[in-house]
Amino acid sequence: MRKKQILIADDSPAVRNLLRAMLNEQERFAVCGEAVDGKDAVEKAKWLDPDVVLLDLAMPGMNGAEAAGILRKSNPRAHLVLFTMYGDSIGNALANAVGVECVISKQDGFSHLIECLESFPDRESDQTVH
Repeated sequence: MRKKQILIADDSPAVRNLLRAMLNEQERFAVCGEAVDGKDAVEKAKWLDPDVVLLDLAMPGMNGAEAAGILRKSNPRAHLVLFTMYGDSIGNALANAVGVECVISKQDGFSHLIECLESFPDRESDQTVH
């Protein structure tokens, strides 16, 4: 079984390290890269071609919503997840507008993130192009 490749974009090294460790413990996922902000995520996604881009909303420079809008066009097959402290209705509406498929609050914990990631079809079986 091919592992889903995940690019983590968060300005906090501690959050990136924690997410990498937790995701790499899962049988179905592998972290293929890390980005420090939205611009870095857009650049790295071009050559990493991840299955999923996990974006923090509040990052310096280019935030997660701005990056998601670009990623939706440049990497249309990648699933976009917003993993943020801001899981309110405004954040959800903004996320939907830029093509984010899941908004997970960091306060809800890791299990909600795993549920979201497992809900995405494997790339080989995903015949739709966004």
